[in-house]
Amino acid sequence: MQGPIRAIFALACAALAAGCDQQGRPIQEFGLDKLAKGVSTESDVRMAMGQPDTVRDEADGRRSLEYPKGPEGHRTWVFIIGNDGRLEAYSQVLTEQNFGNVKVGMSKDAVRRLLGRPRTTVQFRLKNEEVWDWRYRDPANIPRLFNVHFDIDSGNVVRTSASDDPQHAS
Repeated sequence: MQGPIRAIFALACAALAAGCDQQGRPIQEFGLDKLAKGVSTESDVRMAMGQPDTVRDEADGRRSLEYPKGPEGHRTWVFIIGNDGRLEAYSQVLTEQNFGNVKVGMSKDAVRRLLGRPRTTVQFRLKNEEVWDWRYRDPANIPRLFNVHFDIDSGNVVRTSASDDPQHAS
């Protein structure tokens, strides 16, 4: 019996290792394990992650590449390419910390830069609101929706809310 158990154990270890980077840490997103800050170029990022949804040329000469993994996914990655053309930083922006940075009065553009492309945009004319939402996972790994409510006339944030993800309700 030891032979089959050993084979199953080896197979399980190989499967687990496939989801880890070179240092044995779990891979947050496939492609990230191929990139190194300060070394990888914008071309390397595009080869590993694909075509970005949005590319922004920033005032300081840097570029940001946005990779939303929605509408079904729960992550949006933003990669910052420095003035030297190398990867400076990257982060998954759909976090409760980032949601806390959305403030009443912010413009749509400021929210878009902070959280990336929303999953959906819906107008509620009777309330004079336009609501954008993003799918994310809360700290307990439960699928949720983060909602930003804009005044239709001004285009500025009036409030935020979070709700259960109807596609994952029990």
